[in-house]
Amino acid sequence: MTYRIAEHPHEVSERVGEYLKEGNLDAIVTLFHPDCKIYLPPHEPPHEGHAGVRDAFAPFLESRPTLISQITGEAIIGDIALLQAEWQLEDNNGNVLGKGNSTEVVKRLENGGWGYFIDCPLGLPLTQSIGVE
Repeated sequence: MTYRIAEHPHEVSERVGEYLKEGNLDAIVTLFHPDCKIYLPPHEPPHEGHAGVRDAFAPFLESRPTLISQITGEAIIGDIALLQAEWQLEDNNGNVLGKGNSTEVVKRLENGGWGYFIDCPLGLPLTQSIGVE
């Protein structure tokens, strides 16, 4: 199956939002690098790889929420980009399920699109929580 790709780094969150709304977990996975890490919550060990993406997003699929994301910063060097965003997740009645300020590293993927490599939806983890001293 062919899925829509993010042609530019700032489009990754848009595609994730579209696929969340559709309830399409397989498509969401295509927007993450195979070696990705998702730090959610930031004080716990990260979700890793495509299996981690499935674990992180599966709880949201049944409700098909709306992801509203505004990129507030972007730096691109070749096939890697650093993004900052303000986001919130809303249910179908407009109730806020979660929100935050994210820091994300995206990379060009094998399919030519862009995908998350490091996703920190609630900001960077503290160094103590990831074993750095």
